[in-house]
Amino acid sequence: MSSRGSWKAVEGGGTAAVHKESPTAQGERAASAERQVGVWSRATPGSGRKGTMRVLVSSFCYNESTKIERVLSRFPAVREYDLIVMNDGSTDDSVERIKKFPGVGIVNHPENRGAGAALRTVHEYALKNGYEVLAVVAGNDKDDPLLVPRVLQPILEEGYDFIQGSRYLPGGGYGQIPFYRVAATKFVHPWLFSAVSGRRVTDSTNGFRAYRTAILRDPRLDLNQSWLDKYELEPYLFYKAIQLGYKVKEVPVTKIYPPHGQSYTKMKPITGWWSILRPLVLLGLGIKK
Repeated sequence: MSSRGSWKAVEGGGTAAVHKESPTAQGERAASAERQVGVWSRATPGSGRKGTMRVLVSSFCYNESTKIERVLSRFPAVREYDLIVMNDGSTDDSVERIKKFPGVGIVNHPENRGAGAALRTVHEYALKNGYEVLAVVAGNDKDDPLLVPRVLQPILEEGYDFIQGSRYLPGGGYGQIPFYRVAATKFVHPWLFSAVSGRRVTDSTNGFRAYRTAILRDPRLDLNQSWLDKYELEPYLFYKAIQLGYKVKEVPVTKIYPPHGQSYTKMKPITGWWSILRPLVLLGLGIKK
């Protein structure tokens, strides 16, 4: 396997090799870390090849501890894609738990920067290392990693560009989700999203999805806007994929919440929901592009 891009492998994962950097490269990497672009700290990119396409799957972690460990334990041991975890500045034992899994890479932010910024760093990593397809899986144990092939299949075999997971399609599921979140994610947000985008969708807030990385190179997209650093980037990207004419499809997936009384989200009740509603308002009114 080759080492590509600006991230350095410092611990072996699988058959990964350690890349020896020149002093100049070390300085550039340190500067990159200081800019908080994200540091590739473990395992070099593998072949990640599914059929004729290179595929990357990324999970995300901010102080998930046992949850991220459960997520990684549910991925199959033999995979036709590369797997990384985007660690967005965790201060608990999450990184040590991730390191238990050979062949799983870690991309680090030195401090917590938000969901959108974390996803943007994964985009940068995927593009710099030549991946053609990216799938995104939650690190809080609500998504089922065994359904990754379901979101990849329409891209790899049917020519789709963007696949959105939906817990509300027949065949999907949403166990133990609080009633108010059902109302918000099944009715309110999808209705507004459908009205603004001009396309009927059933689950516009689900982050379980896959897409061609070529979309990220589209000059009509501006993913680096600072207002997309939190939860705004996910609905923004979904909206833009539809508006720019990409071939989009929803597929059924599950989103299982923990038992009542256990923490299931880090999203704050008011500011968090405004964060996922804001793109619809700003894009719908033409304030943002």
